[in-house]
Amino acid sequence: MLKRALFGLVKGAVLGGLLGAAVVFGLGMPVFAAWAAYLAAVVTGALTGLLAGRAIWEKDARIEAGLKAGAGALIGAAAMFAVRRWLNLSLDLGSLGHGTVGQLPLASLPLISTALALFYELDNTGESAGTAKRTRVASAEPDASSESSELDAALEEEEAAEEARKATKH
Repeated sequence: MLKRALFGLVKGAVLGGLLGAAVVFGLGMPVFAAWAAYLAAVVTGALTGLLAGRAIWEKDARIEAGLKAGAGALIGAAAMFAVRRWLNLSLDLGSLGHGTVGQLPLASLPLISTALALFYELDNTGESAGTAKRTRVASAEPDASSESSELDAALEEEEAAEEARKATKH
């Protein structure tokens, strides 16, 4: 469990840091405009959902990863709203920007990605769905197979007795 938590923290921080660096250096936006902050948060949440926990390339994980990506996009936008609205901590990162945490891509995107990756990694059990042992569903009655065999035997005896009576009548 601790290993998963640490892995989620590292994976989220690295992914969020890479996305923040892509915004700052690739797009040249050291400070977010509001629309760009929410768009980046949606992309960060979706990518975190695809890569954290059971990743999309694992066997039988496509649907799960897609659901996590959709939920991550919504949670990412909501988390960006919360960070921009209530986390009014001013940061000065020098040439990488200065402003509140919600205005800085290198501060807000790693927060969102780390929180999501931590949740997804802790939620992941480590087992793939294909390796789970499949068992039959138990019947409502504990000894249904023995009762059905007794009923079959009783029916066969009754049919044999009926045929014997028919044979003696003729």
